[in-house]
Amino acid sequence: MRAIGLGICSSFFFAFTFVLNRSMELSGGSWLWSASLRYFFMLPFLFLLVLGGKRWKTLIEEMKKNPLKWLLWGTVGFGLFYAPICFAGAYGPGWLIASTWQITILSGSLLAPLFYEEIKTAKGPIRIKGQIPYKGLSMSIIILLGVGMMQFEHASHLSIKHVLLSIVPVIIASIAYPLGNRKMMVICEGKLDVFQRVLGMTIGSLPFWVILGTIAMFTDGLPTKTQTVQSFWVAICSGIIATLLFFQATNFVQHNMVKLAAVEATQSIQVLFVLVGEIIFLNAPLPTPISLAGMIFVIGGMVLHSYVSRTDRIDAIQHIDSSKQFS
Repeated sequence: MRAIGLGICSSFFFAFTFVLNRSMELSGGSWLWSASLRYFFMLPFLFLLVLGGKRWKTLIEEMKKNPLKWLLWGTVGFGLFYAPICFAGAYGPGWLIASTWQITILSGSLLAPLFYEEIKTAKGPIRIKGQIPYKGLSMSIIILLGVGMMQFEHASHLSIKHVLLSIVPVIIASIAYPLGNRKMMVICEGKLDVFQRVLGMTIGSLPFWVILGTIAMFTDGLPTKTQTVQSFWVAICSGIIATLLFFQATNFVQHNMVKLAAVEATQSIQVLFVLVGEIIFLNAPLPTPISLAGMIFVIGGMVLHSYVSRTDRIDAIQHIDSSKQFS
């Protein structure tokens, strides 16, 4: 439950991303600057968190072992996650982006077969190939149904072009974020803490952000003061606080693909935080009764996902134990 709690807290701070990105877009800011400035601002704070003792030295030693993998998965986990999110923000409101982002719940579950997990059985711990948690996946569908109920009325007023440009990039991001995160956990093998891993991935993604920042400079000029300030707060709330909370939560359950999917499912609640944020700060309309019903589906689906994922895990262990008895 500790991992679930951290996941919910991270979803609150992640919500700042969608609200502030929409605010920057409405004020005329470039999505290229919105994306790259966040990681430029994150870097010095992460350095301060890691510098001192052997933590910085350990990180550098680990990065030297697999520099191309840090570059690749840092770019995938951070670059191909956040750049598409910002791009989508230019074509749709924050609530639609946050709602579509919940596809990461399904993406995280479907990625399970690409990784191995450690299961403690009566005969001792064993490593097996991850399996898709079908029971938990069915609960994820309830969450997405709730999201659809909340946003159906709003999405029906958008053109097909805007819907596609606000949805397709987020689908890419929903795959890239859990994929990059899990790949880096495998590469680190538990040798680095959350702060070290986030700093390493940020460093690995820097070439990508430099390229985006350069393009922004030549196409849109320097960012405005408002966009710079808001990007700073996105970096603090979402880039530092939310990312560290989320990565810490996934660290607790990194060897259990079922529980990992449950932690990723907690991100669904950020839809509620984004809706409240847009109502307060961007004068968005109040939710309709259908939207309120959708919120209940999201919260209920998240709770059921957590419970069913635990039963999935118990069934898997019992199946392995019984197989060993008759082997």
